[in-house]
Amino acid sequence: MKQKHSAKGRKAIKNTLVHILLALLAFVWLIPIFWVIMTSLRGEAGSYTPYFFPKQLTFNNYIRLFTETGQFYYLRWFMNTFFVAVCSCLISTFYVLSISYAISRLRFRMRKPFMNIALILGMFPGFMSMIAVYYILKGLNMTQSLLALILVYSGGAGLGFYIAKGFFDTIPKSIDEAAWIDGASKWQVFRKVTIPLSKPIIIYTILTSFIAPWTDYIFVSVIMGDNYNNYTVALGLFKMLEREFINNWYTRFAAGAVIVSIPISILFIIMQKYYVDGVSGAVKG
Repeated sequence: MKQKHSAKGRKAIKNTLVHILLALLAFVWLIPIFWVIMTSLRGEAGSYTPYFFPKQLTFNNYIRLFTETGQFYYLRWFMNTFFVAVCSCLISTFYVLSISYAISRLRFRMRKPFMNIALILGMFPGFMSMIAVYYILKGLNMTQSLLALILVYSGGAGLGFYIAKGFFDTIPKSIDEAAWIDGASKWQVFRKVTIPLSKPIIIYTILTSFIAPWTDYIFVSVIMGDNYNNYTVALGLFKMLEREFINNWYTRFAAGAVIVSIPISILFIIMQKYYVDGVSGAVKG
């Protein structure tokens, strides 16, 4: 009996220590977010203040961010980013789900070599190809355009099929076979049987496909150059931190950073359950 109570006591102490550690880590991670929010509400100009909490709180930085368009066009950049992210998300999601289903369900001669090649290519960071991609787009006279960004972000999406394939592997093949016996084609099975059963992985794929172009800076900085009208938010916010702008635009930069984080936060909060289910299902597969 004493051993049972001592084991419970050790477990309680362990759980308490773990929760304290997690609370400390959460506090540390939340400090930068809170600091950006406070900076966006700061009434004093400048990139540096010796105090954490602003002396004057105001929403003027948010208003000026959208109304003062002489140098920076934040609303236009936000809509550019949204347009590119949505288009890339739709194309990438279709690519990923189609290739994942084909790799999971079909058996063909080059299946395993293709999977190995995709795995090896996925180990290399995407920015290693940006110079080659830039010259290809330049040869096609497509640089400094939103279409170029959509092609770049969605072009290689099919190589990221492993997680979705793992999820499709968890769906019994007997369901597909029953549909085939009833006369359904492979496309009908995919569209009417598999897709309705794959809501978690579809949500996961949509979220990851949307976030990549929404937050990317490297490719857009290479492709867009000095075309201010077609900038995305990431490149536009970075431009505000240049030496000649940072003193006047720093608080508005913080306001822009807060605004651009809101859509992603809302998406994750609403779809968190499906996101976790999609990852866990892929791990089981």
